[in-house]
Amino acid sequence: TDDDAIESARFLASEIGLLVGTSAGANFWGACQVAKTAEKVATIVTVLPDRAERYFSTALI
Repeated sequence: TDDDAIESARFLASEIGLLVGTSAGANFWGACQVAKTAEKVATIVTVLPDRAERYFSTALI
């Protein structure tokens, strides 16, 4: 959902130091869901396709 994407983008900013947008937040959230159901040893890759600069004037960050 949009809320999951926003929450994930905020997590990446506050906890990891990556300023990303909602598309990247959505991809990160999806990768986390895959990780929850993956076998014990797995490599999970995602792409963070946007930056937060376009969201500076919003409540995202």
